[in-house]
Amino acid sequence: MRQNTQRHLRKLKDEAQDWLSSLELWSGDIHQIEGMFGTGILSYFSFLRFLVMLNFIIFLLMFSFVMLPIIIAPHASGNTTYNMNDGSVCSVYPSSTRRGLVIFHEHITDLLSGGGFLEQTYLFYGYYKVDRIHFPKATYNLPLAYLLVTIAYLFLSLIWIVKRSATGFKRNLVQDEDRFQSFCNKIFSGWDFCITNENAARLKRSSLLYELRTDLEEERIKQKIADRTRKQRCRIFLIRLILNIFVVGVLAACFYSIYVATIVSQERQMDKIKENFILYLIYEYLPSIVITLANFITPLLFSIIINYEDYSPAFEIRFTLMRCVFMRLTSIGVLLFSLWSQITTCTDGVNCICGYNHLLYSCWETRVGQEMYKLTIFDFIIIAAVTIFVEFPRKLVVQYCDCGLAKWWGQQEFSIPQNVLEIVYGQTICWIGTFYSPMLPAICTIKYFFIFYIKKVSLMNNCRPATRPFRASSSNFFFLGVLLIGLALACLPVAVSVAQINCSQACGPFVNYTTSWEVLPTTVSQLPNGVQKLLFALSSEAFAVSFFVFTCLAMFYVIALAGAHKRVINQLREQLAMEGRDKLFLIQKLCQAQRLSAVKSPMSKSQPRSRSRSSPSYHTSFSNNFNEGVFLAHPPPDSSTHV
Repeated sequence: MRQNTQRHLRKLKDEAQDWLSSLELWSGDIHQIEGMFGTGILSYFSFLRFLVMLNFIIFLLMFSFVMLPIIIAPHASGNTTYNMNDGSVCSVYPSSTRRGLVIFHEHITDLLSGGGFLEQTYLFYGYYKVDRIHFPKATYNLPLAYLLVTIAYLFLSLIWIVKRSATGFKRNLVQDEDRFQSFCNKIFSGWDFCITNENAARLKRSSLLYELRTDLEEERIKQKIADRTRKQRCRIFLIRLILNIFVVGVLAACFYSIYVATIVSQERQMDKIKENFILYLIYEYLPSIVITLANFITPLLFSIIINYEDYSPAFEIRFTLMRCVFMRLTSIGVLLFSLWSQITTCTDGVNCICGYNHLLYSCWETRVGQEMYKLTIFDFIIIAAVTIFVEFPRKLVVQYCDCGLAKWWGQQEFSIPQNVLEIVYGQTICWIGTFYSPMLPAICTIKYFFIFYIKKVSLMNNCRPATRPFRASSSNFFFLGVLLIGLALACLPVAVSVAQINCSQACGPFVNYTTSWEVLPTTVSQLPNGVQKLLFALSSEAFAVSFFVFTCLAMFYVIALAGAHKRVINQLREQLAMEGRDKLFLIQKLCQAQRLSAVKSPMSKSQPRSRSRSSPSYHTSFSNNFNEGVFLAHPPPDSSTHV
């Protein structure tokens, strides 16, 4: 009965896992993409699905702990305590909502810039001017919840990314198979014999062909690198040095352009005289336009430059990706630095009595949230516009035009680094902007949902398989590593604004505090003494040092354990190779014995009393030959042959 119960439970578990996998988002589409374009492009769409789920969970956190209490407070007979203005100049918050007759294009401007009617909504930080919500049996501290949810979604993102990348990291750390083993695994054991559908079989065959093409391309490049002379190495190193100096110059020019564009945009937005609709919209989006142009031009330059540096395909992908990552993520840092230089600097030459430039930025958190909102919207518009107005016309020109330009231009290739950087760039903006715009994760969820279908349609209709495909086994881990860099960059400005810059005194939940971080020690000081002592002990230097030492010891133990596992795996591989050579040698000895017996058999027919196969002498001869083969199971290298 116990065995039957275990068998039924195991069957129920397998069925539940199959059912859950069938409910996974875009599972059929992703399998189709894998079969037609290989696992490399599959990794991009799996990465995009992961970001959709991550942003949706972040939105649920912000909605449940920040927005929902404000929404249900009037219906739950709760009294909402708003932060009251103290009458100072710091508490003046001029509303940007237009009154009277509103022209239609002004609604479009507000929708694209986040100003006007959108500024005083749940979309931005300035709307949450609530201190406490008094329910019948509890009091809800909204500033504390706002800060803790911010810490929670950053920590959740870190844990989720590390968990997803742990599998690939362990595989790369322990399993380092050689190329011969990789070929054997794909050719002899790469096929799934459970496939019965003809279409699925065709997709699986196509996927294996792309992986084998990747392996062969990497082998060709490695052989080319191994055959270089010293003169060729010196020449290629000199070329790489010159090209990297050029890359640094291009990056410096882009960063300076972003800084100047941000300063000009902020100055023009503060003018009382409004220009015409188009010009005003250009000034609103000037930093976004400059950043987008830089992000569009620099990857093209990097992709051209990398062809002259002569790297392997895998390293070429990673190095191009790292250059573009540095460009895209640092451009966000330059934008924030430019904004904060305007926010924390007073223009009248007098000390800021509010701790920030309250004359230009009465609610600077909302202004930062609007900039992140504009970057998100503009990024989606650019992705959709490039697909519609560049990739589709290019496909038509290449397909129906026989001119030389069409043949030189060629059909569009699905560039993995560029597409990965687009979504990493957008996710970094989302992490930074969620503190200033709590609805931004919902916008990013919808954005990535539509991007999946835009990219899929473009891939199926406009793109062709890459001429230099790459392996996806390590790219998944590398994509998550790039995303982890984006998360680290996002945590830095959020931490600085929470702990260092004075929060706005005219909007937001932290009106009663100098900085947003002060809500945490203020709340701790109101707790019982025992809880305070425990929290102080956990935040003390002694606990931090002890925890750091314990973490280091655990890390050293895990590294040592991984090294031991790797040595065991290498020994097992050597043992398998030795057993293969042993079997080969024994087969050779057996073939020799069979040939000798075949030669002696005609002679035995002519002798009336010849030895039979069952005679003791025959057993002795075969036994000697077999023992000789066993004792010589490890022949010298020159005696081994290849099958």
